[in-house]
Amino acid sequence: MTLLFLFLGLGALTLVAGALTLFVLYFFRDPDRQAEVQEKAVLTPADGRVLGTWTLEGGENPLGTRAVKVSVFMSLFNVHVNRIPAKGRIAKISYRPGAFFAANLDKASEKNEQNAVFLETQDGNTIVFVQIAGLIARRIACWVREGEEVQAGQRFGLIRFGSRLDVYLPEGSRVAVQPGCNVQAGKTILGYLP
Repeated sequence: MTLLFLFLGLGALTLVAGALTLFVLYFFRDPDRQAEVQEKAVLTPADGRVLGTWTLEGGENPLGTRAVKVSVFMSLFNVHVNRIPAKGRIAKISYRPGAFFAANLDKASEKNEQNAVFLETQDGNTIVFVQIAGLIARRIACWVREGEEVQAGQRFGLIRFGSRLDVYLPEGSRVAVQPGCNVQAGKTILGYLP
């Protein structure tokens, strides 16, 4: 569109379309990252800011038992390619349609469109990471399949235009991040498995 507006001599529209083109190129960037994996370490699957960490006493979470939850909010300015948090096998993928509340609100975890990926690690633990669409994000892409063997830091999906990832770790896991800290997918250690 930018080139068409330029060709037609529509200066103002060329500037607007050019700015939008640059933003889309910036948004869909996908930098190469090498994961430095420590034993029992869980990497964050998303770039962004940690919204919070919670110890969940009941079984009302994707793991179905006591668990630790860490939420990462991705703004429009973060890299939106998601990465696998630990080496293992994809046991299950569960998509659920839903609403599109702002992803930084707690109710987004319960009500928004989401895609849950269940990962069985080599030592028998299960980690669940949930891609959650936000107010602007209306498309979740997941590039892994059930039964697939995956590596820590491997790309597995994308959520377009601002969203959230919730990570559920088994009981006894130690969280290594604090609310408010900025994290990078496939690089920052989110926590350690028991």
